[in-house]
Amino acid sequence: MSADAFVGVGLGVGLAAACGFRVFVPFLVASLAARAGMTTLSPDFAWIASDPAVAAFAVATLLEVFAYQIPWLDNLLDTVASPAAVVAGVVLGASAFTGMDPLLRWGLALVAGGGVAGVFQGATALARVGSSVGTGGLANPLLGFVESVTALLIAVVALFVPVIALVGVVVGLVVVVRRRARRPRSPA
Repeated sequence: MSADAFVGVGLGVGLAAACGFRVFVPFLVASLAARAGMTTLSPDFAWIASDPAVAAFAVATLLEVFAYQIPWLDNLLDTVASPAAVVAGVVLGASAFTGMDPLLRWGLALVAGGGVAGVFQGATALARVGSSVGTGGLANPLLGFVESVTALLIAVVALFVPVIALVGVVVGLVVVVRRRARRPRSPA
């Protein structure tokens, strides 16, 4: 794998991980970065940097970020955001995985992009359920804010330092998997 392809993998996996926290924040970051010439997306995904896409991602980002500040709505959104995050992770992963065979690109997008987004979205959904049960939803707006900021930070790090983003995602996955493995199982 070439150095450019490796950087693309770091960018794609980082953007996909950010989709696990917020679906539209990483799309907005990627579209603005592509328009500014800060990153090059796969030619099939040039539409991400189009005027209508930037406008749509900006509006969708604002709506998503604010909707997660409403305690009952945030739990409802997680039912839609979970599959949407996986699809978004696949799309953003494939858009960033440049300079490789299409079969490898799409296989990597499905497994790494969709998988990473799904794991992080699942972890945030479980955290929100725990917050809802433990605080009656009072802490959910703070959790929503932290998730939105996390999505933005991951997307920006992936854009500027993709290799660090890739390492951070791997560390994050290890933490999530270990926490899940240590959780006591209820008897069936």
